[in-house]
Amino acid sequence: MEPVKEDFQEKPGFNHICSVLQILGAKWAFLVIAQLAQGPKRFNQLHRDAAIIKTQSLTDVLRHLESSGIVRREVFPTVPVTVEYSLTEKGMDFLASLKEMEKWAEKWGVEQSS
Repeated sequence: MEPVKEDFQEKPGFNHICSVLQILGAKWAFLVIAQLAQGPKRFNQLHRDAAIIKTQSLTDVLRHLESSGIVRREVFPTVPVTVEYSLTEKGMDFLASLKEMEKWAEKWGVEQSS
């Protein structure tokens, strides 16, 4: 099975797909990116808007997306300290790819059963 994996990685156009899938593989990454696409948000606002995500999970996915260069964390020197999250240029560009994936899912994806 290993040679198949090597052949796949050598084909043009697939060299960097694993790094993209690592970004998308983070639980809740899609939801956080979608929320931040609406504009910068503070942690509690993001947590309210994405209420399904537990606090620790939101913290983890924000850290992951920040380390991947998708999310910017900006700290303002107020009392108490204000932290705001937004998409970076890379994150906004990544959003375009997610929209294309959504188009594909609409065309070919499995519909949810009622």
